[in-house]
Amino acid sequence: MRFKVFKNTVLLFVLVVISCAGKGSSETLKNEQTDEILKQVQDDKSIVVGANRTEVYLPLLKGKRVGVVANQTSVIFKETKDIRLEKREKGEEMTDYIHLVDSLLALNIDIKKVFSPEHGFRGTADAGENVKDGIDVKTQLPIFSLHGKHKKPTAEQLEDLDIMVFDIQDVGVRFYTYISTLHYVMEACAENNVKLLILDRPNPNGNYIDGPTLEKEHSSFLGMHTIPLVHGMTIGEYAKMINGEGWLKDNAKCDITVVEMQHYNHENTYSLPIRPSPNLPNDQSITLYPSLGLFEGTNINAGRGTEFQFQRYGAPFLDASHYIFTYTPQPNFGSKYPKHKDVLCYGEDLSEIKAERHFTLKYVIDAYTNATDKSKVFNTANFTKHAGTEKLQEQIESGMSEEAIRATWKDDLETFKAIRAKYLIYD
Repeated sequence: MRFKVFKNTVLLFVLVVISCAGKGSSETLKNEQTDEILKQVQDDKSIVVGANRTEVYLPLLKGKRVGVVANQTSVIFKETKDIRLEKREKGEEMTDYIHLVDSLLALNIDIKKVFSPEHGFRGTADAGENVKDGIDVKTQLPIFSLHGKHKKPTAEQLEDLDIMVFDIQDVGVRFYTYISTLHYVMEACAENNVKLLILDRPNPNGNYIDGPTLEKEHSSFLGMHTIPLVHGMTIGEYAKMINGEGWLKDNAKCDITVVEMQHYNHENTYSLPIRPSPNLPNDQSITLYPSLGLFEGTNINAGRGTEFQFQRYGAPFLDASHYIFTYTPQPNFGSKYPKHKDVLCYGEDLSEIKAERHFTLKYVIDAYTNATDKSKVFNTANFTKHAGTEKLQEQIESGMSEEAIRATWKDDLETFKAIRAKYLIYD
């Protein structure tokens, strides 16, 4: 089953038309992907995301003072396939979704403030870029950044709230920082007696668990918990694990309610209609991200500064006699200062391959093997943060095969799978 947009012939919301982020703020996938979305014939078994299940969560918000943790992916899908096709044929603007904040305000929910994760409320900031507090132009709501001065909501920011809503699209990789933001939001809510409502969304890499497990001594915002690089859980499931495993400060427990999806299981494929961050523009990049994301801890460019982010890799010090593909990174949306800006890079183009939904080390091993100066490959401290262990760099540098490296993960993965099973909501 492939989910593209929400279809529900019973509930059809009469809400405002433009998303809270404003025109151009939600970077949609390429036109050809949108066309593909419109061609899909949906049935009554289409996945229904948590945000669309307003009948479940609106009663929990009525009469409450509400905070919302959101970004450009926090939307309610609102048009049936037939309506979308009719609009496309007439050349009208596509309005497949409405931002959650707009929807709740239109339904007279008392939203006091918004909290934004890495990349900001509109999802336009570079990776790692500090995001400042501000005011949303459309709604005039205060926005508090959780990727700037504070990564955790303060007691003062929560003192006038009864409940927080968390609705952010994740991609299922440990160093993708939205789950770290989830941790800090849960911790702050637990400390300040604020309930947390989580609107669940699919994990596009949720069909497998793989990669090295983080070691506690290497915890950071790029990985806070002892989990594998690919964890195979939804945001809702992961929140249950954080609570259940006592990972919050002082073993605190957050009062959470997860609004579950309908018709979802971990084998579903899921095509994101909105890019979850500036440098994940399409399905190909999201599928390859677990593997190519490790290049973030190296001096090798992973497509930032091009329109094929996480669909290629290269560097000026990779062997030009081995790689026939070249490109030159330039500043662009989501990457003001790409690695090797204005410098010709030799590497590999993966934009047209059939990307499989699994994690592999072959690209990192290939780049290291074919580097003309191997001392330039690893940015060691950053690579360790991404890998979650010092061992992976050592293993690659020693010439171990991927198969041999994988064998060293086996016991940790089996341990994690047993823990994970306790918190699964979906098959």
